[in-house]
Parts: sequence; C-alpha cells; structure tokens
Amino acid sequence: MKKKLVSSLMSMALVAGLLAGCGSGAATETSEGATETAEASTEEASAEEIPNATFGDANGTHLEMWTFVELHGQHYKDMAEVWNEQNPDRTIEITCTTYPYGDMHTKLLTALEAGTGAPDICDVEVGQFPNVVAGLDQWLVPLDDYASPYMSTMVPARMQTYQGEDGHYYGAPYHVGATAMYYNVAAMSEAMGLSQEEVIAKIDAVKTWSDYEALGKEYVDAIGEEGKYWTSVDTGGTDWLWLAMAEYGDDWTGGFDNPANCQLDSVKNMLTMQQSWLKSGLAEISPDGHVDLEAGFQNIMDHNIVSFPKALWYMSRFTNYMPEEAGNWYIAKCPVFQDGQKCSVGIGGTGTVVTQQSENKELAAEFLCWAKMSDEGEQHIWDKLGFDVCNTAMWDKDSFAHDDNNQFNAYFINYPYDVLNEIGMDNIGKISVVAISPTINEYVCTTTLNEVLEDPDYSVDDALQELQDAVDMEQ
Repeated sequence: MKKKLVSSLMSMALVAGLLAGCGSGAATETSEGATETAEASTEEASAEEIPNATFGDANGTHLEMWTFVELHGQHYKDMAEVWNEQNPDRTIEITCTTYPYGDMHTKLLTALEAGTGAPDICDVEVGQFPNVVAGLDQWLVPLDDYASPYMSTMVPARMQTYQGEDGHYYGAPYHVGATAMYYNVAAMSEAMGLSQEEVIAKIDAVKTWSDYEALGKEYVDAIGEEGKYWTSVDTGGTDWLWLAMAEYGDDWTGGFDNPANCQLDSVKNMLTMQQSWLKSGLAEISPDGHVDLEAGFQNIMDHNIVSFPKALWYMSRFTNYMPEEAGNWYIAKCPVFQDGQKCSVGIGGTGTVVTQQSENKELAAEFLCWAKMSDEGEQHIWDKLGFDVCNTAMWDKDSFAHDDNNQFNAYFINYPYDVLNEIGMDNIGKISVVAISPTINEYVCTTTLNEVLEDPDYSVDDALQELQDAVDMEQ
C-alpha cells in the first residue's frame, strides 16, 4: 500500500487530465451480454480520432488492421513508431480502420468464410471469438511461435481464453481482466466513525464471503440511511457468477469437450447468497442492471453502494467518468466461499488475430505479439489504456507498478499491481468462451437473473433448471 493516502481533492490539472477522452458509458449489446458490453464498445474513448488512418513508414511493409475501438488503433500507431525505430530493416506501415462493433465482426466473419477481403490484423471481442476461431488455422495464423518469447511470464488463463479447440493460440490479449473488489474507504470511514487506516485494516481482514457480509452489515447499521447499501447485484451481467465458478473451479460452458452444465453449486450458492442480501437490505439491484453504465456510475458517485467486484479494466471507468472520486477507493482481493479457492477470474477482453489471408503473416504476427506482450507494449497498454497487463514480469517492476505519474496509480489509495501480485496469476480463473456461451449468457441476463433477484423468494433451483432446459435445446 502507498505510504500516504491520496487526497480526495486532487489538483485541477490532474482532474482535467483524467477527464480527457471521456466517452459514453452506454454500449451496444454483445453476444456475451452486459458483462463485456461496455468494455467492448468503450474500452476507452479515443484520444485521437482515427476512424481510418495510415501511420508508420510509407516505404515499409504495408499491413491492414481493423478494430472497433479507436484507442486500440492509437496503440498500434504508437507501437509501430517504436517498432520502426528498433527494426529499421523491417519497417511497417499500418492502415487502421475503426468500424462499429457489430459491423466489424460481421465483416470479418464474412471475409474469413469467403476466403477473401480480410485484413492482416484484426481485433476480436471475446464474445465474438468463438465465431472467428471456428475456422482455426484455415482462417487464422497460430500465434504460438510468435508469442513464445513472452509465454513464461504471460498469465496462462488469459492466453487460454484465445485458444482454439486444437490447443493453438489464435488471439493476443490486451489485458488479464482480473476481477477484484473495489471499496469506497472514504464513505465507509465517514459512516463508521473510523480512520481510513482502520477501515483498510477491516477490508484486508475480509477473506470469505461471510467476512464480507459481516463487514457489510457493520457498514449498513452504521450509516442507517435508506437507499444506502453495501453493494449492488446485477440483473444484466454475469460477473458475480463467473467469479463464483472460478472460485469452485467450475465452468458452465463445459469447454470444448463437454456439454454445458448450468446447474452448478457455485452458481446456486452465489445466487442464494445474493437473494439473502436483497432481503436483508445489504444489497440493491444495480441501476440499469449493472455498474458499467451511466446509471451505475452515478450510483457509485452518490455513494449508494460502497463495494462491488469488477475486472481491473474498470479502473478506467473511475478515471474517465468519476474523477471526483479520486483518492476514495481501495482495491482488494475478492472474498472466497472456502479457504484455498481461487479469488479472481478474467472477464471481458479483446483478442487480436492475424488472418491467413495476409501476404505478410510472419511479420504481422511477430509485430502483433511484440506490441501486446513485450515490455514496451505492456508499458504503453498500462499508461494509455489502463489495462492490467498479462506480462507478469511487469507486475514487480517498481518503475511500472509504482509510478505515481501513472493516472491509475495516482487515482486509487493503493497500487493496483500490488493487488495483482497478492492475487497471483495462478489464482486467476478462466471461464471458457465457446459456441454455447452466447446462449447461456443471453438467457441468464434476460431471464435467470431477473427471476431470482427481482423476486428474492424465487426458487434458484427452478431458475437454473429453466436455464439448463434452454441451453439443452441449443446443444
């Protein structure tokens, strides 16, 4: 933890910097439901408009890239400049086109199926990845050899997210997406009459969901105000359920080899626990279904909730949409149901692929893996995108993880990478994203969560049976 707490009143210059590039929190729905929705379309608003831009060395090898997030294009622009400096005999020029989310994925899939018209490099949101990887190495270039220089320090669970059923890696990740708990220490301190250090000590003592619930009851009793809750539960996103499955080592998709099974104890235990929180007044239903939309941001700023789990890419939501909360929030490991369980899960993400239609496959793949996995690439991803990088070698690098000039390090009470190191890459679980995933997520977000959370007396067993029946019809 930092030696001193960051003041909640930061300088106007810093706040202005945090506001730069602010975009809409609303997003277009994806096949993965609201869990990945906002990240998919606003993985951060662009600092530079580049719907179609060409950059790099005009005399170098030309590569075409598609993305659906303008700031991703900015990343490759900056990385192409560094690549060309380091590789004067293998320079590149990139034309990056930014399409609307749905248009780009449809256009890519059509081109892959037709065998013509695909770019050299393309971003693919995780919910769309099963469609694109269906063609395996007939459509995409396996990245195993090009990623090999970095694999010893890459988080295995995140790399595995972009594997095909043949075991090859077809996508390069932007981030881990490790789930952690966010706590509003300032609000808790005021309500509970404790110093911030005392509140942090209580948070650090939370190991299990029972501990989390007990601290929540202490907070709710202390504040004693209608409309103020410990946390919120989501009817439009599966983050809580993914976390529960990861803790038990479950995966409702069945992966590539087994049928989907949604009637898991992990899912049942989480939903049952959330129902009890709603009944006791410990939790509310998230406005608009989850915390990653405008109503969710406002609910957080109004201090109607003071804790919730979310992937570490949510840090950029704080800096972009809630700059006035700087210095109030603390990041910690998620509680577990039982000692010894994994305490995190990778959520959301975009894997970048190289297509077999590229005339420069080797160069494109080498550049891509370098731009997203090397020290230089990961430094840029952290500084500009605010993502928790997959190269764990960077997590222990003091100039990286403890740089107070980095806006994300400056915003939170503690250093995010200290939390990642405490979690450890072996404690970050993975839920597979396969062909059945869209069916599961759509039914859960449109039916199951509404049944059991809007009506806390609804039978969780019945709801999960209904979900299983719907999934079985698609299998």
